[in-house]
Amino acid sequence: MTKTDEVDYAIHGDDTQFVEIELDPGESAVAEAGAMIYMDQAIEMTTVFGDGSHQESQAGVWGALVGAGKRLLTGESLFTTVFTHKGSGKARVAFSAPYPGKIVPMDLARLGGTLICQRDAFLCGAKGVAIGIAFQQKIMTGLFGGEGFIMQKLEGDGLCFVHAGGAVVERRLEPGQSLAVDTGCVVAYDPGVHFDIRMVRGVKSAIFGGEGLFLAHLEGPGRVWLQSMPFARLAAQIAGRALANVGPSGGANNPLEGALNTLLSR
Repeated sequence: MTKTDEVDYAIHGDDTQFVEIELDPGESAVAEAGAMIYMDQAIEMTTVFGDGSHQESQAGVWGALVGAGKRLLTGESLFTTVFTHKGSGKARVAFSAPYPGKIVPMDLARLGGTLICQRDAFLCGAKGVAIGIAFQQKIMTGLFGGEGFIMQKLEGDGLCFVHAGGAVVERRLEPGQSLAVDTGCVVAYDPGVHFDIRMVRGVKSAIFGGEGLFLAHLEGPGRVWLQSMPFARLAAQIAGRALANVGPSGGANNPLEGALNTLLSR
């Protein structure tokens, strides 16, 4: 495996964060398209097909096509952006999270080289981190797992940054120890963790419990990262409030909201 670039970083902000990566001459960072908020003059930005990892560049066109296909399956853009320090001294580039939450640094070398994440978790990382796919083995898990049949698989030996909604908690599970989690709250987990979906016990709990019919079942050994506010839950709350403000005639009860809807519809 090609060694990933070694980078320094600082995470700024509280509820809405961004990460600033410091590059030495010749070092690069790779990020999702549209994540960059600023960069020093010495940094050159290049859009690449696929995930921009060294492995793909060595494999040529076929490797780039395979990488792009993997990204398409996980619902991401076919392109990523590579930021390379072309000058001297230190240079910095910063990337912002797409919605309120936390940015979690993940050192893949300390995690055994592989991390399984929800589909849109990857934000940015050192050049050399490969973004692949991880298929759920069981049909039940794929259908009701909250993140679908396909998840992201991050591989390499360097730093990458994962974004999660709300607050983030890390739990370490011992062999045989298990944890029941809302399906949308699973951000990432070690490959050694067994991930399964189980139906909620009891008809009353399943119908009136408010947690849905299925829960994720995580069993150790390994670490798991959980988020308190999945984007789907946040979007549902916003949509519910927006619909509640729509009057019988279809217009917004709030004049300001009506004007905003008019502008958005143009």
